Amino acid sequence: MTGVTGRIGKAAATTLFASAVGGAALLAGDAIAARSRRYAKPTMGLALRTSMGPSSAPTLRLVLLGDSAAIGVGVEWLSETVGGQLARLLAEGTPETGPRHVLLSSVGVAGSRSVDLGTQVARALLGDRPDVALVLIGANDATGLRNAEDSAELLGKAVRRLHDAGVQVVVGTCPDLGASRSIAQPLRQVTGWVGRRMAKAQALAVTDAGGAVVDLGEETGAVFRADAGTLCYDGFHPSADGYRVWALALYPAVFEAAQAAGRRSTQE
Repeated sequence: MTGVTGRIGKAAATTLFASAVGGAALLAGDAIAARSRRYAKPTMGLALRTSMGPSSAPTLRLVLLGDSAAIGVGVEWLSETVGGQLARLLAEGTPETGPRHVLLSSVGVAGSRSVDLGTQVARALLGDRPDVALVLIGANDATGLRNAEDSAELLGKAVRRLHDAGVQVVVGTCPDLGASRSIAQPLRQVTGWVGRRMAKAQALAVTDAGGAVVDLGEETGAVFRADAGTLCYDGFHPSADGYRVWALALYPAVFEAAQAAGRRSTQE
C-alpha cells in the first residue's frame, strides 16, 4: 500500500506541476498576445480644453487628471469623452441649480500610472484654481502589476495635495479589467482580480485623503461585460457609449463636488 500510495502521490505531484507549468505558459502567451495588440492612440493631443454653458452663468472649473481615460482615448470627438459628457451635464444643471458655465480641461496623459500624478497635480494647480478635479487612474498600475497599496498611497498623496489647495476631488477607481476583450482568458480573469484589488486599495486611500470615490468596476463593470459596444475597436479603451456609462456613474459625485465648490466660493 505504501508503494502504491507513493506512486499515486508522485503522479499527482507530477500532474500538478505540469498543470502549473502549462497554466503559466498559457498566461504568458496571453500576456504576449495582449501586449502585441494594436491599441487606440490619443487623437486630440495630451490636453483637452473647452467651455460649455452660457457665459453669464456661474463658472465651474473642472479638470481631469489620470491616464488615457482622462483624455478620451478611444473616441474622436471631445463631446464623446467622459470629461465632455460630464461638462455637458453640469452645464445643463438642474431646475434647482440652473445652468453653469463649465471650463473643462485635462492634464491627463495616456499610459500614466499613479506615480505620474505628482506632475499632473502641479500642472492642474497652475493658474486659476480648479473647483473640481476628477482623477481616473489605476488601470496601468494594475496591468503593470504595481503593488496596490503603493499605488494607492501615491494616489492618496495627489488627492490630499488637491484637497489642501481647496479643490473638491472625485476619483474613479480602476475599472473592471475583467471586461476587456483585448485580453484572453484565463489572463482576463486574473487581470480582473488584480484590478479589483487595486480599486479597493484606492478607495481607502482616497477617502482618507478627503476625496470622494466612485467604484467604476462595481458601478459599471456588469454593463461593460454584457455589452461589447462599450469598448472601442481595440477591446480595451471605452467607446463613446462606454464613456457615457462612466459619465453617468460619476455624475452624482461630481455634481455634489460642484455644489460643495459653489458653497465654498460663496463663503470666500
